[in-house]
Amino acid sequence: MGKSASGKDTIFQMLLKRRPSLRQIVPYTTRPRRTGETDGFDYHFVTDKQYAQMQSAGQIIEARTYQVVGGEWHYFTADDGQIDLEKADSLMIGTLEAYCSIRQYFGAARVVPLYIDVDDNERFLRAFARERAQKKPNYPEMCRRYLADLKDFSEEKLASCGIERRYVNEDLEKCCAEIMHDMDLY
Repeated sequence: MGKSASGKDTIFQMLLKRRPSLRQIVPYTTRPRRTGETDGFDYHFVTDKQYAQMQSAGQIIEARTYQVVGGEWHYFTADDGQIDLEKADSLMIGTLEAYCSIRQYFGAARVVPLYIDVDDNERFLRAFARERAQKKPNYPEMCRRYLADLKDFSEEKLASCGIERRYVNEDLEKCCAEIMHDMDLY
């Protein structure tokens, strides 16, 4: 987990590649797909109706709804068979709020946080470059996410969720090596 544009997706893919036995947990969202994203790989992209049906069926482990420029987007983790902690270690990307909910659902001893940290100035430049590369850049939404992350990942919230270890993503290789070392994946 980490703020937007901290490098979570890149680190996530590097860890999965270096440790193929890790099971990738693909979250769900109702937001539109970004350029280069693949359904079922980056997210399961679903409609608001599908989200409501899964919610009614009791399939949602945790969910967050964001009021964005242009409407509401839901992000969630579903009990859809992807997560089987008896069979394999799993890796997923999520928010601090998602981490706390997943930890509560599965138990603190079974869920390990990996918090990716990046200087906010660098993070803004990365977010801008990513948004600029979109077919239809949505700069107001980029700015909303940036500002929301300052609150969502505040020092108080990190402390309340027990996040002590930070993996600083200034050097991608070094950051991944530290994570793999701490996860005992070498």
